[in-house]
Amino acid sequence: MSSAHRKCPLSGLFGTPPSINFFSPSSADTNIFHVASNAVIDDDNAAGCDQFSREVFSSQQLELSPSIVLSKASAMNDHMAPFMANTLKTVDSDVLDCGPFQVGFIEDSNHHTVSPPFEISQYPIEVKESKDAIHRQLTNRARMESAQYDGEPSLLPMNSLSLLSGMDKDVEFRARSPQHVEMYTFRDAVDVNYQRMAVTGEELSGVPLEDLEESARELTEALMLRKEYMESIGNQFPSTTKNFLSGHYPKNLPKYRRKNIEITAQTSYNPPLPPEDHWGLNTPLPKYEKIYTLKRNRGMVEILDEGGKIPDQFRHTYVSKEKFLRDLERLSVMIANGPLKSFCYRRLCFLQNKFQLHTLMNEIREQHEQKSVPHRDFYNIRKVDTHIHAASSMNQKHLLRFIKKKMKTEKDTVVLEKNGMKITLEQVFEGLGISTYDLSVDMLDVHADRNTFHRFDKFNTKYNPVGESTLREIFIKTDNYVGGKYFADVLKEVLSDLEDSKYQHAEPRLSIYGHSKEEWDKLAKWAIENDVYSVNARWLIQIPRLYDVYRSKKMVKNFDEMLDNIFTPLFEVTNDPESHPYLFRFLQQISGIDSVDDESKLEHIKFDRSTPEPEGYCDGENPSYDYYLFYMFANLVALNALRRERGLNTFSLRPHCGEAGYVSHLVTGYLTSESIAHGLLLRKVPVLQYLFYLSQIGIAMSPLSNNSLFISYHRNPLPEFHMKGLNVSLSTDDPLQFHFTKEALMEEYSIAAQVWKLSSCDMCELARNSVLQSGFEDKVKVHWLGPNYKEEGVLGNDVSRTNVPDIRVSFRHETLVDELCNLFRTRNIHRIKHDDGDDDDGGLKI
Repeated sequence: MSSAHRKCPLSGLFGTPPSINFFSPSSADTNIFHVASNAVIDDDNAAGCDQFSREVFSSQQLELSPSIVLSKASAMNDHMAPFMANTLKTVDSDVLDCGPFQVGFIEDSNHHTVSPPFEISQYPIEVKESKDAIHRQLTNRARMESAQYDGEPSLLPMNSLSLLSGMDKDVEFRARSPQHVEMYTFRDAVDVNYQRMAVTGEELSGVPLEDLEESARELTEALMLRKEYMESIGNQFPSTTKNFLSGHYPKNLPKYRRKNIEITAQTSYNPPLPPEDHWGLNTPLPKYEKIYTLKRNRGMVEILDEGGKIPDQFRHTYVSKEKFLRDLERLSVMIANGPLKSFCYRRLCFLQNKFQLHTLMNEIREQHEQKSVPHRDFYNIRKVDTHIHAASSMNQKHLLRFIKKKMKTEKDTVVLEKNGMKITLEQVFEGLGISTYDLSVDMLDVHADRNTFHRFDKFNTKYNPVGESTLREIFIKTDNYVGGKYFADVLKEVLSDLEDSKYQHAEPRLSIYGHSKEEWDKLAKWAIENDVYSVNARWLIQIPRLYDVYRSKKMVKNFDEMLDNIFTPLFEVTNDPESHPYLFRFLQQISGIDSVDDESKLEHIKFDRSTPEPEGYCDGENPSYDYYLFYMFANLVALNALRRERGLNTFSLRPHCGEAGYVSHLVTGYLTSESIAHGLLLRKVPVLQYLFYLSQIGIAMSPLSNNSLFISYHRNPLPEFHMKGLNVSLSTDDPLQFHFTKEALMEEYSIAAQVWKLSSCDMCELARNSVLQSGFEDKVKVHWLGPNYKEEGVLGNDVSRTNVPDIRVSFRHETLVDELCNLFRTRNIHRIKHDDGDDDDGGLKI
């Protein structure tokens, strides 16, 4: 019996049709007056109801005439008016709102009428307002308790249920049920006020528990592999994920932290200017007491002491081919695992939708936080072009003006020598039948068009102005008859434009091909003698995968000779700076190594245990992408170990990866690379995409470049990656082929903002990511991002420098911690079940 039946005897006298109150004067039977069974009558009116029912209906068995019934009913209506008013205000919402009928009440009438189903209910608006007020009160109390409670959060406090005393048992149980549901969510120790979302329930993944346990185990194994490889080479690995892998988290997640505003205020916004002698030409080269012996073995350089043995400090730095192939095979099996793919896909969809909800609820708060920061906006925050090639760093109009200027001012300069004949710049253009006046952007023909889509071979020809490789050799090469003078001049103009903008920076790629050991010395001498330097730039070295070309021209005998030409000079100059003085100084401006070429090429030789060592690789076919990257990684591990011991800067591996071709390229990049360029194929591999998110691997994406080569702009996955929380940044790749303006990086941002409707907060977040991914020194990043930029979450953000709201940083950090908690909680449950032999699948408190 419902609460209404217990409180009012009328409910026991009359029938109880569901949610219908009516009085029919035409009925001659007894029990013709019905009261809604779900009405709740308070104690004061209940007594009056009881007394009146005894007076009017003293005997239910009497047969009453219609006139008597009408008169008694009229009297009863007058007597019941006070408590009926209270009754109608506390009608159970489940019946009125969800029932098949909605009841309408007519004032000053002797009977009740039933509203048709299509009419709007006429019950007083105070009922709705009071219920909304109760709901808001309960929500606010739950939010306050969840912020202060360290254990299992409670959405509905017990003392608040007294407000709902009028509910029946079912409704009351539904109100109490959140008390028994665990909410797994993390809140940043530096608390930021914004609207958060939390998921309640024992299962957060939407997959069977067995699949969840297996997925958590495999993902943890993959993260451990990534951590091992990054620690061996000395590259970055996110501290949050590292703390989970080491077991420090989630048990020791910070409870409370406070921003050190004083240190931030004392740190200048601009890094100190470098010394005038930025190449260190007036500084003597260091001399080291211990000089090691260098020996090549199995494609790597071994560092040996006087006894011919590898010192203990370098012994752990060598990665065997067998171990790498085992790890590569293990990851390849993982990405094809059906349940794991489903789990990762669901989590990625959840992350994307969670971000959309976050922006829906907090976008105005983020905008307000940005507006409250004085002086700072998108235009005056630091942003780095993390992927740009030096040979195409200028736009086509810039190159055209430069060529015309040189034709007017230096037309008699000898720029070529063919068959013993010296050729001037004027003679070169006369041979092409071109005058200064004739030259135009269209004639230059260096811009990509629709004909380059999926045609990387045609794209490469765009590096030749007017379709002539001769002009490329003269103007955009470092090793030519004029010593790369013209290329240095045009690069210095590009760098000057960067310095004028002040807040834009770049990491241009210079090429080392590997067909000669003298390449490094020539490149270093070119950079220093022409003073190709800027505080706004740090250089990367790109290594084209062109072994098959050199082998066909008999420039190298085997693959090991190419590796020897690339890495041995680096070991020699690190071991003894006086062996390559120019190179020693030039390497201080180098931040990383890149690997470039057309990834869509067919790989004829797969990298497996039967693949010969580099000394025995004499095949005319090009090795696979995995083969290239493994030996580049293996040599960099040993090189970085030696440079760390000498107190020198180290190099990161940041290859082109995942632009096209095989998915295995991304697997290799996941193991070996600190960050990658492009990463388009991640959209097809949910397991790797989720691992890239958990590891926060940097991805430098170039939508305009991809639009001309591999994927249309609207299909580019960058906005999806950004919403899911992957560490993505915008880059230009080749302004000569893809851009029109002098500020190519701003062109990328502006088009992305217009097409994908990026907010100011989104663009500032992308810019902050670009600085974090870049190879600029820590002492420079401290001034750009704040002195605590390496800290987790909000503590590492300085909104006065980055213009990224603390709300956005807090959301990203809390979401990452929630995902990691989900994995490691499940892993711990799996471990406890196996250790104790218990099949209980209860949750683990975070």
